[in-house]
Amino acid sequence: MLLVKTAQLQEGCILAEDVVGKSNRVIVPKNTVLNAKLLIVLQKFLVDQVRVQSVLVDGGTFRPSEIVQEDVPKTKATDNKDILTLYLEVVQQYKQMFQGWQAGLPVDIGKVRKMFMPLFEKVLGSERELLFFHHYSTKSEYLFHHAVTVGLLSGALAKRMQYTKGDYCQIAIAGLLSDCGMAKVDPKILHKSAALTPMEYKDMRQHTVYGYKMVQKITALQEGVKLAVLQHHERNDGSGYLLSVQEEKIHPYSKIVAVADVYHAMISERPYRNKQSPFKVFEQIHKDCFGKFDLSVVQALASLLMTLSLGAKVKLSNEQIGEIIFFEQDLPMCPMIKIIDTNQIISLKHEKDLCIEEIIK
Repeated sequence: MLLVKTAQLQEGCILAEDVVGKSNRVIVPKNTVLNAKLLIVLQKFLVDQVRVQSVLVDGGTFRPSEIVQEDVPKTKATDNKDILTLYLEVVQQYKQMFQGWQAGLPVDIGKVRKMFMPLFEKVLGSERELLFFHHYSTKSEYLFHHAVTVGLLSGALAKRMQYTKGDYCQIAIAGLLSDCGMAKVDPKILHKSAALTPMEYKDMRQHTVYGYKMVQKITALQEGVKLAVLQHHERNDGSGYLLSVQEEKIHPYSKIVAVADVYHAMISERPYRNKQSPFKVFEQIHKDCFGKFDLSVVQALASLLMTLSLGAKVKLSNEQIGEIIFFEQDLPMCPMIKIIDTNQIISLKHEKDLCIEEIIK
């Protein structure tokens, strides 16, 4: 972590602390990836210096010409990298693999495992980080962040569902590779900033078949992993794509990756959609579990969210900051919150006009 003058900042820097204005209000929250617009905001608010991570969002090292203060980690060993640094490096490594697939290279499963599994194992030891990875996803790099986080979420959900280690590791790989077929989709469609036309959407949906063909002959992968790549957009009621099969023909691995895929997509900034609150997203997924998603997977996501966010600070839709202090098991999207400034305790179950906007690290 570095304390640097605002003039030294560049696009891609990640805030390590909230930037607070003279009125004691947060101008830019912690974990925000700085862009050109936000750099101007900091200048206009006369912010002199800020704390940022030493790693940029693209995985590179931030090297300002002048540093006010540097918090040096106790160890520099590669296997002791902090989770954020390792995560951003894996995203960039996946991006390089993806570009290789676009050029016609095959999926090298050994290379995939070597890249991804150290991060997955580290995240399993610190699952709360799963609440925050979406903050680092930018619109231009969304596809690569999405793949890595869906892999992490899929594996974590499978572990919570009592799958064996061998199986939940395979399911994590299934999530990571679920969108590998996007490499065979026209790049103009992938990078389009506006909503897709019906024809473009039809072409994009083919990525499930493209991906299945890319992994079909890899003997080191279970058949369920290959089917998850093919089926992760299928829905229990037959409303999904590409084959529109129903629940009994959808592999259990596919049902897990489907929930992880939708959850991360909706909480992230995407080229043509803004991110939503994790709790709003879960509420929508919970509604859809009666028809579209597998109930046991949705229950695992609820368990994960409640376990990881209990005690976490959150920003409410009225701008107040609070702490989650209690969940009702049947209402994971409406916890009890203690407001930091007043110590008032409110239940979102009874506050219909109030909701959680963001979980604060």
